[in-house]
Amino acid sequence: MANHNMDPTKFRSTFNSLAFGGAMEAAARDYKALKEAEDAAARDANRYADVDVGDLEDDEGLEALHRQRIQKLKEEQEKRAEQHRKGHGQYNEIEEQDFLPEVTGSDLVVVHFYHKEFERCRIVDKHLQVLAPKYFETKFVKISAPDAPFFVTKLQIQVLPCVVMFKNGVAFDRLVGFEELKGRDNFGTTVIEQRLLAAGVLQEKKKTEDDSDDEPDEDQRQRSIMGRAYKVDSDDEDSDFSD
Repeated sequence: MANHNMDPTKFRSTFNSLAFGGAMEAAARDYKALKEAEDAAARDANRYADVDVGDLEDDEGLEALHRQRIQKLKEEQEKRAEQHRKGHGQYNEIEEQDFLPEVTGSDLVVVHFYHKEFERCRIVDKHLQVLAPKYFETKFVKISAPDAPFFVTKLQIQVLPCVVMFKNGVAFDRLVGFEELKGRDNFGTTVIEQRLLAAGVLQEKKKTEDDSDDEPDEDQRQRSIMGRAYKVDSDDEDSDFSD
């Protein structure tokens, strides 16, 4: 019977040779990959080194793009200045004779019909005062309902507070009383903000790092409105209005 026993020393030598050969093959592959990456990087560097910044400055396409950008910025600045002149970014009170010019002079307008004796009108005032500078594209104004009987009748305003939304001079939506504002006085600004956004009278604003969350809802029974403390009455109802 043939002897198949292998000399242990010879076996170890053969195994070591195979292992060494495999390691060398792997090393060769890694070295090749490294050289290919270095060559590619060198080619890219040479390609970019051939680009002359002076050539870019003389490029007609880039010059035209630059002019367009400058023109757009100029138009935006002029538009914003014109909107500021019309009262955008502020919450102003208007008179009845100014009503039509105000609501037709801007694309988006929010008008609060109020009564100076109604507490809920003062609450709406507080929130609209916060939103006016935040949504510059929309004009925010308020008008005393008793002093504007013509438009109160034309718009069929019967309950105060009443916030009427205009687009291109046309009244297209309104917020009457507090029924859509959780039916209570201590709602946060975000509640009325979301309602106006949903209506489309406000344009969505991109949030920045400097933006902070609006005032949250409060459960306490007392809070400050327009610098004056008042007692929250959960049973307070919207006020019927008549001439």
